[in-house]
Amino acid sequence: MNITNLRKLLLCGEDSRLQYKSDVRNADALAAEMTAFANCEGGQILIGVGDNGELDGISRSEIGRINQLISNAASQHVRSPISPHTENVSVGRGRIVIVVTIPKGIDKPYFDKNGVIWLKVGADKRRVNSKEELRRLFQVSDQFHADELPTKAGVEALDKLRFRDFLREVYKRKFPEEPSELLRLLQNMNLATDDGMLNLAGVLMFTERPEWIKPQFVVKAIRYPGDEIHVTDYVDTEDFVGPLKKIFDDAIAFVMRNLHKVQAGRGVNAPGLPEIPESVFEELLVNALVHRDYLVSAPVRLFVFDNRIEIISPGHLPNNLTVEKILAGNSNIRNPILVSYVAKGLLPYHGLGSGIARALDAWPRINFTDDRDGCLFIAAVHRKPVDELILTASSPKSSSKSSSKTEHRIIELIRRDKYTTTEAMGEILGITKRAVLKQVNKLKAQHCLRRVGPARGGYWEVIE
Repeated sequence: MNITNLRKLLLCGEDSRLQYKSDVRNADALAAEMTAFANCEGGQILIGVGDNGELDGISRSEIGRINQLISNAASQHVRSPISPHTENVSVGRGRIVIVVTIPKGIDKPYFDKNGVIWLKVGADKRRVNSKEELRRLFQVSDQFHADELPTKAGVEALDKLRFRDFLREVYKRKFPEEPSELLRLLQNMNLATDDGMLNLAGVLMFTERPEWIKPQFVVKAIRYPGDEIHVTDYVDTEDFVGPLKKIFDDAIAFVMRNLHKVQAGRGVNAPGLPEIPESVFEELLVNALVHRDYLVSAPVRLFVFDNRIEIISPGHLPNNLTVEKILAGNSNIRNPILVSYVAKGLLPYHGLGSGIARALDAWPRINFTDDRDGCLFIAAVHRKPVDELILTASSPKSSSKSSSKTEHRIIELIRRDKYTTTEAMGEILGITKRAVLKQVNKLKAQHCLRRVGPARGGYWEVIE
């Protein structure tokens, strides 16, 4: 680094990756700063820079003392010891700025000499003061996993029929008759703790009402009109609770019933195919349920808009994973017990790190957002415009006779969206609202169509 690069670095000011120090004389204070950087994303300490960003520098005679202080702080005042990199940058007038680079720790959490764990929060640092933060640090270092967390549910909370069926189908063995034998089996299967309580994985997979024990770990689904979130206006909403398998099945059903159906060469009365393959949502929902951060007390959210479907998982990507890395097939197991049971057939699963690729193969119009500030991971599946779907339904393979008749096109539109309006149908069909109303009234008279509810807020129903 030279003085030009140093000045560019100073333009942005202090943040969670950069700290100014005009001088250092206390090894304990320096060790606390190093600990905070190592427990987060790493960073740099600029020694010889004032709080105002001025390049005051330090005298050359002080370099030896400060370097010795840095070495002592990193090796004797931090547990486990860290290895910072130092670089001296001349700033003129015989003055030097020492750039101390602390790498992101690979053996988290790091403690200072007094056993305090520090974290960077913006340009400042603070102590870890909650069990949740401490658990997260151990989770990052692969020393702890959220699905191992003990719960307050005993073995009596187990859904015996569900667990019996799983034992028979996967392990070809009978359900234990003796309570002590059942507990020992659950412990051996990593579903119960040594003190006889079910862990989080056991509760989520094999209790009848996990939401009574962990009410935050559910899926909340909403179908909004339009392309934005509304405070009070929605078309369909439901909370999905129960064991993971039930939540998964119900969430998939919610998505599929809110998708358009495309005839794709079939007759008008055929049920049609979903506009987006069901396999896409299988892969994404399995990821959301299995790889979410269960240290975040929040539900998975499923939002259906006119132009997209969003699956929002609590917790950003773990450790050093990025969206680019997961697209390349990299993965990091956050909940190894859940993953191991899903791989046994509990949910549709085709191998670690391959679900995103399969979803994109089936439907390339998917964007992923790793929101580290909001602690969220978002998969947005973009839908095709309705007029594109109509073109698909009116391909040469379909009946030319039926596609040429406006009333048949109206039936197709209503099958795709029972909440559609006459204005919207007129825009798609290229005719006036009055012409649409004429055809609608004709269909009503033929008992092919009826209106349920009021003009605003009601919906159309096709009479088979």
